[in-house]
Amino acid sequence: MLKGKRILLGITGSIAAYKTVFLVRLLVIAGAEVRVIITPSAKDFVSTLTLATLSKNKVLVDLADEDTWANHVMLGRWADVMLIAPLSCNSLSKLANGICDNLLMAAYLSATCPVIVAPAMDEDMWHHRSTIKNIETLKEFGHTTITVGTGELASGLFGEGRMAEPKDIVTFLEEKFFRSELLKGKSVLVTAGPTLEAIDPVRFIGNHSSGKMGIALAEAFYTLGADVKLVCGPIKNTVCYEGIEVLKITSAAEMYDVCISVFPSINIAVLAAAVADYTPRIVSENKIKKNEKIFQLELIKTKDILQTLGTVKREDQILVGFALETNNELENAIRKLETKNADLIVLNSLNDEFAGFEKDTNKVTVLDRNGSSFPFEAKSKKLVAIDIVDLIIKKLNDKV
Repeated sequence: MLKGKRILLGITGSIAAYKTVFLVRLLVIAGAEVRVIITPSAKDFVSTLTLATLSKNKVLVDLADEDTWANHVMLGRWADVMLIAPLSCNSLSKLANGICDNLLMAAYLSATCPVIVAPAMDEDMWHHRSTIKNIETLKEFGHTTITVGTGELASGLFGEGRMAEPKDIVTFLEEKFFRSELLKGKSVLVTAGPTLEAIDPVRFIGNHSSGKMGIALAEAFYTLGADVKLVCGPIKNTVCYEGIEVLKITSAAEMYDVCISVFPSINIAVLAAAVADYTPRIVSENKIKKNEKIFQLELIKTKDILQTLGTVKREDQILVGFALETNNELENAIRKLETKNADLIVLNSLNDEFAGFEKDTNKVTVLDRNGSSFPFEAKSKKLVAIDIVDLIIKKLNDKV
């Protein structure tokens, strides 16, 4: 999302300035063009040589450098976004009151693009009434403030005031300012993770699904502008975009109910969750004691979410299922495609070293109802998600 975007990064005098080394690196890796302005006091906290090397642009400090003038007006007009991180308490006051005593402040006052600030200061300073007033003034100007974090501060105290982490700042920029509109107006349902089927209040039947593939799919759809609902079982991993609606469930029955409920309003549904095929017929109210030498557990089939959605799917909806197989992979995936009335089936195999639960990589083949097959090489689940979403978009366009 940041490829080709122009980011003007302002760095002020705060110990958190050391984080900007990582921030610039992440922005450049994401494809952004980064130009850096730092205040004279910020030079005490971060090396201009390091920033220049990482950004591939000269770091600007002064309005004039010998016989060269830094054109602050053009800098303010060049950027797609001006980001000031960290924003110290002193520089915050200058922004709020229009004080123009260095190049950064001159560029800020000349900026015609959105301005985002990431404050950094000690907790008492952050909660001071003057700081609160200045932050409110920036909001009145139409600027955006990235929420400070809580943790150990430079003073040795623990509290609010930490600058947001670089990766979170990059995610914030992507979500709030640079989302594509390719799927704007489209509603997407993604399922992820395992379901846990209770045996008693302590034990359950489950699987090792991490939810990483489903999360990657939800994020890929969201970055393209879609409204995304992620229905997920108990997982440790989380989505990085706050705009994704996460609906948490535990059992297969709960996932079924949620999916059936939201499906009528959905344009695209991708069922990537590892849903239990069976659940205990009787769930004990109390913990089952280890008394019997042989313990038998009677199981009944869970409701088939993919098959149910396939029976009610409208012509204008796209339904995608996953087939994780251990044997007769292609044959089983084709049968699933035909019997569940899905538009696409994503096949992966536990026999492949790059596929499986908890892994960050996957290797898939996508099968289409018209008989087409789309094999993809092993890659990260984030990139696999992009491949799958691209195919779904082509399928969606065919229905228009």
